Amino acid sequence: MTVPSITLNNGVEIPQLGFGVFQITPEDTAEATLTALEIGYRHIDTAQMYGNERQVGEALAKSGISRDEVFITTKLNNSFHDYDAALAETDRSLERLGVDAVDLYLIHWPMPGVGDFVQTWKALEKVYADGKARAIGVSNFQAAHLERLFAETDVVPAVNQIEVHPYLTQAPLRAFDAQHQIATEAWSPIAQGDVLDDPVLERIAAEVGRSTAQVTLRWHIQRGDIVFPKSVTRSRVEENFALFDFELSAEQIAAIDALNKDKRRGPDPDTFNWVP
Repeated sequence: MTVPSITLNNGVEIPQLGFGVFQITPEDTAEATLTALEIGYRHIDTAQMYGNERQVGEALAKSGISRDEVFITTKLNNSFHDYDAALAETDRSLERLGVDAVDLYLIHWPMPGVGDFVQTWKALEKVYADGKARAIGVSNFQAAHLERLFAETDVVPAVNQIEVHPYLTQAPLRAFDAQHQIATEAWSPIAQGDVLDDPVLERIAAEVGRSTAQVTLRWHIQRGDIVFPKSVTRSRVEENFALFDFELSAEQIAAIDALNKDKRRGPDPDTFNWVP
């Protein structure tokens, strides 16, 4: 199957479906990533915080797939909200991944009570200017955080990676992102499994002959989200990839939209200031 791409605001193309390695142990990451690459994924999402960048790099090297065929995202850890520290840690990430540049580099959390994310963003602007990232963006930023970047820096983020799933549809923030030509990536796209026994999703899954996970991921795809589900089970990784040979109707999309509860699985970005 061919995975569609989304063109970011600087012209870089990103596969709309990727493979995430959040909560995969370093011991399992290389094998899981290799499995995903064998199945056909060409977009891998990792982070310094996950502790498995090196294993992602090992899988990429072992796969034999050309570097320019795989889109790699990593994220700056909360410990490095400082201009100089961010630059130094970027180089360490590239070394761990075994690459000269990543395709997308994100600030992982705004950390409004720790450091100054504007100065951190200015470091990412330099990373971008130096060619060490083909695109830069943010993760878990609210509209107010983004407005500060617009007012005080030069580069508009290419991506905002936020928690999105049927119980947290994030309609206002997704609309804000779109208004500013920022692509929305959805982490926790199935709410860590919370939505999989929802009666509405079960009904739609029966109607289209798919699993509730596939229905949920297809909902993301059709509304324009970039998603990167994770699993260490090959059959699930294959299932999550099989999203492009069916469609949901407008009525089915609307029914899933209506499940919104503004219910977070993760922290509130306005108050989360955890430093590992």
